Amino acid sequence: MEKIARVGLVTSLALTLIFGMGLGMADANPYAKYKGTTIVVNWPAHGHYDAVINSGVIQEFEKISGIKVEVDTLQYMRMHEKQLLEMSKPKGGDYDIISYVCMWKTEYVRKGLLMPLSYFFVNAALADPNYDPQDLIPAYVGTTGYVGGKKGYQPGTTAGLYGIPFGSETSILAYRKDIFDKHGLKAPVTYDDMLHAARVIKEKEPGVYGVTSRGSSGHQVGHAWLLHLTPFGGEVFDDNWEPAFNKEPALKALRVLKEIVETGPPGIPSFGFSEMMNAFLQGQAAMWLDSTIIPGMVRNPKVSKIDGKVAYTLHPKGVTRSSETGGFGIAIPSNAKNKEAAFLFLQWLTSKEQDKQIAKAGGHPCRLSTLNDPELLKEFPEFAVFKEQLKYANPDWRPIIPEWPEVEEQNIGIGLSEAITGKKSPEEAMNQYVEPVRKIMERAGYYTWK
Repeated sequence: MEKIARVGLVTSLALTLIFGMGLGMADANPYAKYKGTTIVVNWPAHGHYDAVINSGVIQEFEKISGIKVEVDTLQYMRMHEKQLLEMSKPKGGDYDIISYVCMWKTEYVRKGLLMPLSYFFVNAALADPNYDPQDLIPAYVGTTGYVGGKKGYQPGTTAGLYGIPFGSETSILAYRKDIFDKHGLKAPVTYDDMLHAARVIKEKEPGVYGVTSRGSSGHQVGHAWLLHLTPFGGEVFDDNWEPAFNKEPALKALRVLKEIVETGPPGIPSFGFSEMMNAFLQGQAAMWLDSTIIPGMVRNPKVSKIDGKVAYTLHPKGVTRSSETGGFGIAIPSNAKNKEAAFLFLQWLTSKEQDKQIAKAGGHPCRLSTLNDPELLKEFPEFAVFKEQLKYANPDWRPIIPEWPEVEEQNIGIGLSEAITGKKSPEEAMNQYVEPVRKIMERAGYYTWK
């Protein structure tokens, strides 16, 4: 907890320095200069961004600013390749704003593809003095926005701010209260509680299984394993960047994931995010342990059959309490053609008022004021769970390094898939990738200064 508190303090101080330099918008209409401009935004097909569309905030921005916003929506694992293509064009790409998964941020910055946001926040004609950066959830800003601090991807003296959390998340447990009550089960506090409930429900509730999960080879099963890694004290690398994913805490997390697969809905080894979520929303699984987007999806009658039957509690405790800090942020490409107009939209989207409007439509809250709003707490009681969970959110639950996609998708993620399907034991599955991963890290220079 002390480590997380220090990260929050550093983040808050750094934000004060960056944002505090903005002297405030000019008295004249700040949007007038950009009226008639069209900006193009690339973001994912995802519940938070669906909420943005449904909330009407884009139309409101276009009305007050005269700036037209075009949205290019892609499946989120397809965005990376398209963004690299567009942001590498020397004469300017198609995108003025991108949404990115936090695990891409260091790669983008190392390649010079993102604008440092201080460039805009020191411009008094652009920076809104009422933006209140300290109201942004510190754990999300640290994970999503900063590059260049400790380990290269955390806040710190040498870090710069390149993005703002927008669709950022932590993890919570959602469970079918009606099914739990029927079988005399209590809300799980520990992993043992959760796994016991999964076994009982699979045995006694026809057609319903335990915990839904991602499981397809590569990134998806990697994400699933990482959810359980830090609660059991595991890590991918030690402090010297030596592989630690084959050590006992990491293997314990893998054994837990294997049991989740065995007691969960059929098909988990092929599940991505959408399939995992659909299994819960359609009533095939009694529990969800993943992103905080789930309450908004449960309430959506277009996709959910379980509204009114779900309760929320903290991510279960292993040897300690921990949860993810991940999800999406938004940033401005270095080669964007309409940088200033793009910033005005970015600033509008992530302001206090718009954060509340998007949360009401089912999106992720990214501001403390949204989580603390009495009206919203009454309407969305799960916000109290979010607030409590953020005390345990781990800013270093996965290594956000440029090499991570290769490490996860081409190595660890394959081994994890082999383990959950029983092709190899957890020990065999992880041990086989120690040397290949170490070679990746050596090639990238992580051992140069040893």
